[in-house]
Amino acid sequence: MINNHRYCVIMCGGIGSRFWPYSRANRPKQFIDFLGTGRSLLQMSYDRILPIVSPENIIVVTNELYAPMVKEQLPELPDRNILLEPARRNTAPCVAWAAYHVASRDPEASMIVTPSDHLITREREFETSIARGFEFVESHDALLTLGISPTRPETGYGYIQVGEQVADGIRKVKTFTEKPDLELAKVFINSGEFFWNSGIFLWKASTIQNAFRALAPDIAAVFDSGKDVFGTPDENGFIAQSFPSCMSISIDFAIMEKAPNVYVEVVNFGWNDLGTWSALYDNSPKNRDGNVTQRCSVLSYNSSGNIFAVNGEKLIVVSGLKDYIVADAGDVLLVCPMAEEQRIKQMVTDAKIAYGDKYQ
Repeated sequence: MINNHRYCVIMCGGIGSRFWPYSRANRPKQFIDFLGTGRSLLQMSYDRILPIVSPENIIVVTNELYAPMVKEQLPELPDRNILLEPARRNTAPCVAWAAYHVASRDPEASMIVTPSDHLITREREFETSIARGFEFVESHDALLTLGISPTRPETGYGYIQVGEQVADGIRKVKTFTEKPDLELAKVFINSGEFFWNSGIFLWKASTIQNAFRALAPDIAAVFDSGKDVFGTPDENGFIAQSFPSCMSISIDFAIMEKAPNVYVEVVNFGWNDLGTWSALYDNSPKNRDGNVTQRCSVLSYNSSGNIFAVNGEKLIVVSGLKDYIVADAGDVLLVCPMAEEQRIKQMVTDAKIAYGDKYQ
């Protein structure tokens, strides 16, 4: 039986610039069906949480620009469950607003906060892990993050160093390290003490509110100044006026790396943040040459290890191409070695400098 004091907050406001040019400011990656399942990453995130949290307790926080797409893809979601940010301020203000909103609806609430654009392949294990996490935060004054056993020295993820075990599968956090260089990532892997930070969190609404008051008082002050408006018709007006004044900072930097009561649940449910083209390549079916085609027609000769993602009816013909990203979004064609995909965010910036917002 589902516990009605449990809530889910799906963060859905990012642009996903590392998936440019497919992921664009007007239709970012969470709204795209990358895997050809008929469901976007946002819809898959919603479907995944339904066995755990009542539909009326699922809340999406997104940029006001994306409200029509959220309503189109999740028509069953009532308007009161869609929180529209008037400005981009990273994840800490997003989480703070969600916590104050949820607490106004249920002072006893516990909540899972999850991104809208991750891939999870073992959903039964996910359900078991989240249930264990909820039980822990409901019985402890704890901020819980989910840690993933690393499979490679990844430099694009944050890492969590774990300490002593305090409950089944749950350990105290020693340190966080954000995006180490390759040599340090190798040390982390070999030590066996470090896990990837999934960016999925659980806590009681009251616990995270107290953490903001202690560790990010400037942000807490914004929301405490309007504590009587949450859950009322005045909430949106207050947010429109006050939210842009919040510092732009991640929940990791604002809270998790400073708090004394942070724990990690080590999980194994087939997690991937699908943050890059290579991650999509790794999680997609490949042909006999090791090429991935995303709903497009390709003739390849002496070519392997590539991903082709093209909108429309265009035929791609390549020869002698190895380990490349070829992404055609109609008005932008990207041809980039997979090994250099970390430069794509800079390419987006360069395109903005050269051409304004035309290709963003």
